[in-house]
Amino acid sequence: MPIYHIVLFKLKPGTTPEQLGEWETLARGMVGKIPGLVKYEANTPLPSTAHRSQGYNMGLIAILEKAGDVKVFAEHPAHLE
Repeated sequence: MPIYHIVLFKLKPGTTPEQLGEWETLARGMVGKIPGLVKYEANTPLPSTAHRSQGYNMGLIAILEKAGDVKVFAEHPAHLE
């Protein structure tokens, strides 16, 4: 059964689209490097629902093969980078 690891962020004021692009490129590059990481998605809230975001302006979902892969993901050098 897949595990959905969901994280919400409050980005620092002044974070640029270029910085987000660099971060997303690094993050997407983890798929295939980290054992058990099947898929990675990140995005900002939809304009139609942003008013309910409670200040969070970025979210990600990492889909992992099994529960034990969360620890592998968290400690892997590609994730720590």
